[in-house]
Amino acid sequence: MAAAFAAIYLLWGGTYLAIALGLQSIPPFLLIGSRSILGGMVLFAFSQLGGLALRPWQDWSHAAISGVLLFVGCHGALAYAQRFVPSGLSAIILATIPFWIVLVNAATGQREPLQKLAGLVPGFVGVALIAWHETSNPEHPLPVTMIALLLASALSWALGSVYAQRRAAHIPPHDLAGMQLICGGAGLLMLSVLAGEWPDFAPRQVTVVSLMGVLYLALLGSVVGNTAYLWLLDRMSAPIVATYTFVNPVVAVILGAWVLGERITMPSLAGAALVIGSVVALLYVSKADKP
Repeated sequence: MAAAFAAIYLLWGGTYLAIALGLQSIPPFLLIGSRSILGGMVLFAFSQLGGLALRPWQDWSHAAISGVLLFVGCHGALAYAQRFVPSGLSAIILATIPFWIVLVNAATGQREPLQKLAGLVPGFVGVALIAWHETSNPEHPLPVTMIALLLASALSWALGSVYAQRRAAHIPPHDLAGMQLICGGAGLLMLSVLAGEWPDFAPRQVTVVSLMGVLYLALLGSVVGNTAYLWLLDRMSAPIVATYTFVNPVVAVILGAWVLGERITMPSLAGAALVIGSVVALLYVSKADKP
């Protein structure tokens, strides 16, 4: 149990650093596409070794839609933005994913308690505080478009999660995860070609550090982390497992400062506290709502 929580707390928290290291010599869409294909093939191979039959094309269509939203719309956009935004700050903004899930559910007809919707307010105030401070910083101003892109990536993950929950819940979790990664990875590799990443990319220029980042993302982030997450969901309530959403930013900020020398300011810390506090309140309300 402790090892599984360590995986989703620490390994997933370390993915932001791994992306930053991978970006040192690999373009963003190629980086995440390679990670997704590798991780997806490993998970899919495990599923087939377990004797599971190949899924019908309708299941692959659901996996493709959710996979593109999860890995192209979220992880691909995250990697692109991390060329400009520190890894720790990116993790804080991605911590808004639970907020977007609540809003997507509310927008599509699912009734949400007023307390849950009210609990989102401090989190969005925290994001606004971070965005205002980081984009107006005279020393190292961050592009407001990159902050917006990170928020859009969090929304894309929420859309992909809700879609998979409603349309693909009948697919065994390990099958679905592998299929999503493969489909999302294929989309990212196509996007990499369209974005013109290949002409200036030479495999011999990939550093050992970047290669280790890819392997970390594929094997530890996708295979180990995803397996631990699914194992925990089978044994514990979802709100308890979802505590990773406010632990990951803390881990990412610490690793970013320690390894990359990223500086975190007091206004950003205050914004992070509002975001994480809002996630905690959201999880508390969600747990209280369950019979």
